[in-house]
Amino acid sequence: MRDRTAAAAAEMALVLPLLMTLLFGAFEAGNYFWNEHIVIKAVRDGARFAGRQSFSKYSCSTVDPTVETEIKNLTRTGALSGGTPRIAGWTDDDVTVSISCSAATTDGIYRDMAGGAPRVTVSAVVPYTALFGLVGFDTKGITIAAEANSPVMGL
Repeated sequence: MRDRTAAAAAEMALVLPLLMTLLFGAFEAGNYFWNEHIVIKAVRDGARFAGRQSFSKYSCSTVDPTVETEIKNLTRTGALSGGTPRIAGWTDDDVTVSISCSAATTDGIYRDMAGGAPRVTVSAVVPYTALFGLVGFDTKGITIAAEANSPVMGL
């Protein structure tokens, strides 16, 4: 009969690095998807807010600077006045607000609009901050991107 003393401990020592890698990887993936969800919701909120602004705030090429700042603040922080970003490291420069007009739509509420129906696009490219960046997971250069658009309804 062989001596089986500490066999379980030896097996655990062999399997533990793989299990820890899987565990940390699962945590990191979950954190990434959670941050992605936050960015997608934030961009959607920004586009929804932008679409409810007055027609006078938009031309077919520009957005009123005050409204653009409010859209960026709402997208990034969840408040029109700004504050703490929803994700660490998210700046106003990471949010882009653009407008385009569709000349194909000139009826209804867009009847008096020169150039057609305005559509606002809010997009964000946010740098990803890793949970375990110091443990060997290199996440430099990984970003989270989202985009949403909404027709301006002038409500």
